[in-house]
Order: sequence, then C-alpha cells, then structure tokens
Amino acid sequence: MSVIVALVKKLWCIRKYIILIATPLILLPVLFTLPPKEGKCLYVVLLMAFYWCTEALPLAVTALLPIVLFPLMGILPSSKVCPQYFLDTNFLFLSGLLMAAAIEEWNLHRRIALKVLLLIGVQPARLILGMMMTTAFLSMWLSNTASTAMMLPIANAILKSLYGERISKEKGLNNNCDSTASIQEKGLHPVPTEMQLLAASEESKDLPEKIEIPVETHPELQKEKEYQNKIWKAFLISIPYSASIGGTATLTGTAPNLILLGQLKSFFPECDVVNFGSWFAFAFPLMVLFLIVGWLWISILHGAISLSCKRKKKSEIRSDAETKAKDVIQEDYRKLGPTNFAEKAVFFFFCLFAILLFTRDPKFIPGWASAFTPG
Repeated sequence: MSVIVALVKKLWCIRKYIILIATPLILLPVLFTLPPKEGKCLYVVLLMAFYWCTEALPLAVTALLPIVLFPLMGILPSSKVCPQYFLDTNFLFLSGLLMAAAIEEWNLHRRIALKVLLLIGVQPARLILGMMMTTAFLSMWLSNTASTAMMLPIANAILKSLYGERISKEKGLNNNCDSTASIQEKGLHPVPTEMQLLAASEESKDLPEKIEIPVETHPELQKEKEYQNKIWKAFLISIPYSASIGGTATLTGTAPNLILLGQLKSFFPECDVVNFGSWFAFAFPLMVLFLIVGWLWISILHGAISLSCKRKKKSEIRSDAETKAKDVIQEDYRKLGPTNFAEKAVFFFFCLFAILLFTRDPKFIPGWASAFTPG
C-alpha cells in the first residue's frame, strides 16, 4: 500500500508534464474522424482548452500556441495569424493594464479614495457613495477586476474601523441584561436547584461543577449587529457593482467594449463612427444614472438609507463607530504623506492618457491622428 501511495505522490509531482505529453496523443482521433481543416482546427482548440484548464503550461504561453500550430498544420498562414495578436484594440487594452500597474504601485488609487471619502463624509450611505464613485472612476480607465482588487482592501479597512472593535460595548450591554449573566461572566457559578441536584445524582452521583444558563442578548445590541451586518454586505457588493457600471463609460473600461470595437472594424472597415469620444458621449451619462440608481438601491435595501419619515436618534455605538472611521481615514491619509514625484508623474501621464484618447479623432474638429498618414 505504501508503494502505491509513494507512486501516486511521484505522479502527482510530475502531473503537468504528463498532461503536457499525454493530451496531444489522446486528442489524435479528432484529426482522423473529421474533415481535415475542421479536425485540425478543433484539435488545436481542444488542446488549448485542456492546457488552459489544467495550467500545464502558463496561460500566456498557451495563448501563443496558434502562432506555431496554425501554420504548422496548414490551418492559417503566419501572415494572417500573427496580426491578430497586434490589433489596435489589444494595445489599447494593454495600455490600461500598464496604467493600472503604475497606479497600484504608487498607491495613487488609495490617495484618491481616501480624499473622496474625507470630502463626502463617514455616514454609511455617504461612504458607500464615495466608494462607488471612486471605483467607477477607476474602472472607466482600468479593467473592472483591477479596480475591484484595488478598492476592496480600502473598504475592508474602513469596515474594520467602523465595526471591528465592539467587544467592550457588547460586554457592557450584556452586563446590564440580568444578574445571572453578570455572575457567570465573573466566574461564579449559580447554585443548582434541588431538582438539578437530584437529576445529577442519578446520572453521575457527583455534584455538577457548572450549569449552563443561556444568556440573553441585549435587544439594542442585537439590533445594532443586524444593522452592521447589512452595512458590511452593502459595502462589499457596492464595489464590484460600481466597477461593472463604471466600465461601460469608456472603451478601455472593460474588454467587451474593445471586442465590440474590433468586430465593428472587422465587419465595417469604412465605418468610423464609434471611437473613444463618441462612445464616452453616449455611455457616460447612462453610467452616472445607473451609478446613482445602484447606490440608492443598495443603500435602501441594506438599511444605509431609511425610507421612514421619522428621524431616529443615532445610537451611541453608531456615533462612536462613525467618529472612529473618520479618524482612521484621516490617519491613513496623513500616513501617505505629501505627494511625491512618482505619484505626480503617474497622475500626469494618467491625465495625458485620457486627453490623448479624447482628442485622437473627436470628429467635430480634426484630431491629432490626422497628422499621421494612415497605414
């Protein structure tokens, strides 16, 4: 048995090499059961799918396999395969990734987010709005995934400052619930009744050392916990929602926008109606509308905004949490220090990147693209 286990462990260690060699052999019947062209193309597609799913090769390396396999198997010549890797839309998407890497490296997104939150306020509804606005703005220029990954740690830190430390208040409120809970918390056990002694003597003939008595949770504390859980959920879902909404405002915001542009250029080469400026003019107002509707929906659904006409007095726990959150945001912003050269440079190139995208071919006036000869 130990020999089998050892063999399995060795095979598991070299599983990627086994998949790398065995997969092309297993898929060979596809080449002989279908027409030549279709069979060869399906063979390459299935091979890439297996390599992508198992990660036998790095994902980027697997993506480059058609450059080798398509010409080798006579599916497509290199002159048609290679240009597909160097399309305008691919480089436009790559520019967004490079910009995201620079912003994340120098914490520019953190500075922007903290500044927006300081300006808007620390009430839950305002915090959600601030996070959604910042995430949507970043997602306009960066990918949705990158924007979400950048903003979630900031939201998590704010949530911990709001609701992370409430143990002392819980104990204080629970101590006022009843005397039994107070005695039990101090380590004193309640005196068992005669019936409890009789039942214990019949089972174990010994006096029980401790009898558990359920401790009721303070109603105000329980209500506050439910409210905090709702706000926590609202924060976490608002960021990916706003990233998806913000990504619709620009062509570089999300990959499907660029894919649509590439398909339009492929099927209608002479049509140049859709560009960065025209897309922004159409999609940005809708993005703002959807962002406001999304914020209202999330805030009302999770209790950050109350539809009740009566103005309720804010609890002490909630007031303390908001004060603490404001202090934490101010402290984090102070720790960032003054803006250094790298942050200024990244911000400058970010603005230049946006300006160049808008002014390339605005249609109503000649853009800077007209200075270059097409092709």
